[in-house]
Amino acid sequence: MTLKELQPQLLALSPEEKTQAIQFLAQSLTNFWAGIQKTPGVCGGDACIRQTRIPVWVLVNARRLGISESELLEDYPTLRAADLANAWAYAEAYPDEIETAIQENEDD
Repeated sequence: MTLKELQPQLLALSPEEKTQAIQFLAQSLTNFWAGIQKTPGVCGGDACIRQTRIPVWVLVNARRLGISESELLEDYPTLRAADLANAWAYAEAYPDEIETAIQENEDD
């Protein structure tokens, strides 16, 4: 898809969605994901919520299984809504990484 093809869709976004799109693009340029970190030796080096051992793939898989965001926040009291938003954005940017992690951990 070209930028010219994408332009009508971008213009149709709400102001909030445009802000999110800009943030997403800026993050993808810097490879910095606020609230997401990878630490060698922690959870196999998988992307985790900052200062936790909660991998992004676990949250994505839970969401696929029908667990709501409110249930995730209840199940993981250290998480904030912003952490989930960061996790979803990271998962959208790196779907292959997340899918591989889910598959590898389902085999265990």
